[in-house]
Amino acid sequence: MTTPTPPADTADYFAPVNTQTWVNGRHNVRCVKVIHETWDVRTFCFMAQQPVMFFFKPGQFVTLELEIDNKQVMRSYTISSSPSVPYSFSITVKRVPGGEVSNWLHDNMTVGMELAVHGPVGQFNCIDYPAEKVLFLSGGVGITPVMSMARWLFDTNAEVDITFIHSARSPRDVIYSRELDHMAARLDNFGLYLIVERMENGLPWQGYRGYLDAAKLDMISPDFMEREIFCCGPAPYMKAVKKLLEERGFNMAQYHEESFGETPESVVEDAIEQAEVAQAEADAVNHEDLMRIEFSDYGKSIQVAQGETIHNAAAKLDLMIPKACGMGICGTCKVLVKEGETQMDHNGGITDEDVDAGYVLSCCTVAKSDLLIEY
Repeated sequence: MTTPTPPADTADYFAPVNTQTWVNGRHNVRCVKVIHETWDVRTFCFMAQQPVMFFFKPGQFVTLELEIDNKQVMRSYTISSSPSVPYSFSITVKRVPGGEVSNWLHDNMTVGMELAVHGPVGQFNCIDYPAEKVLFLSGGVGITPVMSMARWLFDTNAEVDITFIHSARSPRDVIYSRELDHMAARLDNFGLYLIVERMENGLPWQGYRGYLDAAKLDMISPDFMEREIFCCGPAPYMKAVKKLLEERGFNMAQYHEESFGETPESVVEDAIEQAEVAQAEADAVNHEDLMRIEFSDYGKSIQVAQGETIHNAAAKLDLMIPKACGMGICGTCKVLVKEGETQMDHNGGITDEDVDAGYVLSCCTVAKSDLLIEY
């Protein structure tokens, strides 16, 4: 029997597609869905124009490249979705009072809008630290990376015993509440425990109240000392969790945390001060002590003193290498070192494969010899 030929208007639909795989770098994507999670939190879902398999390690993040008020702005966000749903990825953003990017996304990002993203990168993930028993601890919007991990373990039917403790301000601030309930109802090895700081009139609540403390931790997870712990949330929350675990004698090699967002003002001030010090040192040292950094794409070069970053050297030449965090976290400022020796002190914003290939993060890399940079 002869197979009928599909109509002309459906031929393209059935044509084979060459699907690409996501690798760390710059990619153009478009928004395909906006989900209202809570009154001040939204999830933005993205896909590529041509099919791309968005493989990443649950817990990693991307950096958005945006134009706000006619200036380029970079900001890093954890991927909240799971690589088990590979043709798209999502970020979940809380509207922060005075937050330039979070408010812009809430007010302007709609279905169909296009933007560029950099990544994925990050050392905080559950793939590199496999365990039979895990404890997820999260506060506020810090739930996003551990939710990605939970979704991955749920979707892959992993034989992992999961205890998930999430802290929120009030019942209306619990992000992903329905999905978490669904997971807990479907899996015998998924224990869900929610803690709210305060109650609100008219909102029923049957969970814990107050803050996560030693008594609640012992009650909820009496075997926490045996678990691999993944923690993310506001700095005060993580500081309290870390102190609690250390006081109980927890093996901190089994503790992993993540926290990033807008670069703190103190970090900006420190960076400015370091740049000024580096310039003063460059003015004071002998010519023989200087090293030359050349940027091949622009045909420009500059002499720098020891301790000056590649990014700072580029800025002196009016070459603006994109960056978001300035702390070696986001991976945005990656450049290729063609010749020369460097020293990099990053915070997880670059993969081992990129390092082996000669890439560095310019914001946290200094020259140890003359350099030739592909930029």
